[in-house]
Amino acid sequence: MSETGRHADVPEETLPSERETAHVSVEKAENPFADPGLPPHEHRIQDIDERAAKRSERVVALQFLVSMLATVAFIASYVAVPVDKIVYIWPIGHISALNFALGLSLGVALFCIGAGAVHWARTLMSDVEVADERHPIEAEPEVKAKVMEDFAQGAKESGFGRRKLVRNTLFGALAMVPLSGVVLLRDLGPLPGTKLRTTGWKRGVRLVNQSTNLPLRPEDIAVGSLTFAKPEGLEDDAEDFNVQIAKDALMIVRIKPEDIKDKQELSWSYDGIVAYSKICTHVGCPISLYEQQTHHVLCPCHQSTFDLSDGGRVIFGPAGHALPQLHIMVKDGFLEAASGFEEPVGPSFWERG
Repeated sequence: MSETGRHADVPEETLPSERETAHVSVEKAENPFADPGLPPHEHRIQDIDERAAKRSERVVALQFLVSMLATVAFIASYVAVPVDKIVYIWPIGHISALNFALGLSLGVALFCIGAGAVHWARTLMSDVEVADERHPIEAEPEVKAKVMEDFAQGAKESGFGRRKLVRNTLFGALAMVPLSGVVLLRDLGPLPGTKLRTTGWKRGVRLVNQSTNLPLRPEDIAVGSLTFAKPEGLEDDAEDFNVQIAKDALMIVRIKPEDIKDKQELSWSYDGIVAYSKICTHVGCPISLYEQQTHHVLCPCHQSTFDLSDGGRVIFGPAGHALPQLHIMVKDGFLEAASGFEEPVGPSFWERG
């Protein structure tokens, strides 16, 4: 049907003009979707019934209290449950009782704080939707003032100051949860005391070949060779062997006396045989690479290099100080320690002099 046919029966004065038609078309192009606005606000039962609000408050407080009890259970489990205890939990299977108790109690503690906060927000805080226009990134002073006003209003509507039961139990739950992390510090063990400063070496302790478990004689050490030693009495199957050898391990090398540069090193040696700690002074790796022409030893972890002909000083790498030397002597044909180390072995620590 033609345009004339469609509007033949419509009075001309009632038809939209071309200008009006063009205006409507432009408006639709600029705003293709109409603003539906906000739906009417529906009040919650807690908004109109104070008894319902009190019930919600008690539910929130109960969740925070459960969180506090779970934190106490975490600490009690950490102290009371044996580390090696295994239990069967369906459908997981056999697991560590300690890990299960710690995970369950800490999970409950954190979940209850989150659940309590969500329930508080959904039932007790104001839920009125507010529309605001977009604004530039840099806020105007009036906008900043409005934000602070809105924040104060939100704090007031949240009931944080008025609902003391919720507020106090929340503070209690948040204050107790960090105790879980504090208790875990027990795994750091007791303070070391003098353990970092003492080793198994003392006067009269023989040097034992770590490979053969036989006491070392001077003639067993050839010029240019590298021998690893441990103190006599330290057995490989001892319960604390790994702890002790980490401090007691020695490197024994034989250098021509005329090649030794450090006077103390020469006086602490026997016929060119010198004994140094095998533990790198950077992070405690065992040193095992020896270059007999230069008398340098290299730590394979981070390439710290030490000169065994010059007091074990550092000549390259991140190590902070020289390798400690053990004063040795010969008695009844065997190499022995003339004293213990005069300084701590291994990596530096802040109390070290």
